[in-house]
Amino acid sequence: MPRDATETRRRLIAEAERLFAEQGIWRVRVQDIVASAGQKNSSALTYHFGSRRGVLDAILKEHGEPIDQDRGDVWATLDDDCTVGLIEALIQPLTRRLSTSSGRCYLRIVAQLSAEFSRWDFDPTHVPANLNAILRLLRDKAAASDKRQRDERVLGMIQLMTASLAERARRTEAGDPLPTPDDVYADNLVDMLAGIIEAPARTVAANSSG
Repeated sequence: MPRDATETRRRLIAEAERLFAEQGIWRVRVQDIVASAGQKNSSALTYHFGSRRGVLDAILKEHGEPIDQDRGDVWATLDDDCTVGLIEALIQPLTRRLSTSSGRCYLRIVAQLSAEFSRWDFDPTHVPANLNAILRLLRDKAAASDKRQRDERVLGMIQLMTASLAERARRTEAGDPLPTPDDVYADNLVDMLAGIIEAPARTVAANSSG
């Protein structure tokens, strides 16, 4: 790809990332991204990415691949696959993204995709390998006998994780005072997520599917 085209693509991704985080993925107009990236050609984004979804996918891939590699590296250091250890591997690469503006934007974008979270087990080809494997192990550990309830626990854990990280990212970006230091926040988040997985079950669903 010519140097100018590479730079244009980079600027479009950077501005889309910022605008998606600040204003919302579906509220930002494509022409706003193009203008913010300093492009006079109104079809620049369409040329490079095809659509709004195309540039969104590029953002997710740009962050998601190194995050999942980082997740695998953390996982490899564990002595055993206990719940807390798995969750540490799950979120450490994400809490590290709180240290950069781009990382904070990514965390705020991911939280907006909550409608897609329940599909992680139905379409694993679109879920990074280490993330998928860890979520499956956590589902097996969930304190519920019914698979549907275990699925609900994993989904609830993902929802809390992404929402909490997005709010932490927003407050950090805005310069708002934070209630706890980053390391204390990360440890507390691990404990909360582990609680979702390990809390004793109160009911057993009818027509258990195992």
